[in-house]
Amino acid sequence: MIIVRKKEYLDSLKNILSYISKDSKNRALDFRSQIDNKINNLANFPYKFRPSVHTENENVRDMIFKGYTIIYLVEIENNRISILDIFKWIDK
Repeated sequence: MIIVRKKEYLDSLKNILSYISKDSKNRALDFRSQIDNKINNLANFPYKFRPSVHTENENVRDMIFKGYTIIYLVEIENNRISILDIFKWIDK
């Protein structure tokens, strides 16, 4: 499956990484690397994580990573996973 990172996700991730890098650039780089690995593994197991609590669509999923929720959409017919957003539960 192809993994597509949407603009909203990329913008939110950029803000998160910027915040983390204020404390430690290495920690921000590690965070980015770990989250990319976790997202890339979705291609093998797209339904690994729970259905999203933010919608009733079974193809929208919530991946929890270090206190952040990554919302993604599984599009089987297009052979694609769209990464929609990332946020900390307290932010929404």
